[in-house]
Amino acid sequence: MPNIASAKKRTRTTAKRTAINHARKSRIRTATRKVEDAISSGDHKAAAAALKAAEPEIMRGVSKGVTHKNTASRKVSRLTKRVAKLKG
Repeated sequence: MPNIASAKKRTRTTAKRTAINHARKSRIRTATRKVEDAISSGDHKAAAAALKAAEPEIMRGVSKGVTHKNTASRKVSRLTKRVAKLKG
């Protein structure tokens, strides 16, 4: 355990930030999972709607520093391709 006041505060801050980042990652995973479920069910409209909701959530993770920009872009791109494949 830290003894210095600044180290104690840093421990508290880190715990708080970790909880927030964990929640953000969880929201991204949930949104992605909803798209995956819609794709597996074969419903193009549901998949497109889920993707439309998931994309801003994934990109919000980038702006908040939870994920890397290229990783998020890759995820969105792959999901978009899979949703487009349902239509054809």
